[in-house]
This record gives sequence, structure tokens and C-alpha cells, in this order.
Amino acid sequence: MAVASHELTNTLCDKFIATFDILGRKWNGLIIEVLLNNGPRRFKDFAQAVTKCSDRVLVERLKELEAAGIVERRTYEDSSLIEYALTERGESMRPMMAAIHEWSDNWNA
Repeated sequence: MAVASHELTNTLCDKFIATFDILGRKWNGLIIEVLLNNGPRRFKDFAQAVTKCSDRVLVERLKELEAAGIVERRTYEDSSLIEYALTERGESMRPMMAAIHEWSDNWNA
């Protein structure tokens, strides 16, 4: 049985696996969705939109998405304002997220 599982893993593309390492993390999809729907947001906006996610985890997820090149953290000179926005890479996820919405509408009760 372990051999069959190992063989299946080897047939999956490394890029596909890396993508699901990002999207499979709890809250990442919702964070991306907030940015796709609303544009750049402050931390408090995410906290209000993704209510079940603790602040600590939200900080971790934003840092992970930033490290993956999906989200950028914007600071402004002479201001304490910090915003998070999608990068070009993050924005390119729009069609994929729309497809997930369509699938969910069709198959989730």
C-alpha cells in the first residue's frame, strides 16, 4: 500500500503541490478572496472579514502570502498606515477563485 501511495505522489507536479501548499493553508483562500473583492485592506479589515481567524494566525498567513509573492505589504512615509494588496501574481488568481465559486455553487449544499 505504501508503494502505491509513493508512486501517486511522484506523478503530481511539484508546482501543483506547491500551489496547494499555499491554498491548502486554512484562511489563505479567504484572505485572497477579501483582497480580490475589496482591493487593498488594512489588518483590521481582515480581522472583521475572517472572524474565526485569530490575530496571531492572520499575521502568519499574511506573512506567508507575502513570502509567496501573492500579497504585498504597503507602508506609507509619514504615516502609520499599513495595507495589504494583491501582487500581479495574486491578482492572476481571480479566474481560479471564480472557478472555485462556480464549483462550490454547483456542488456544495
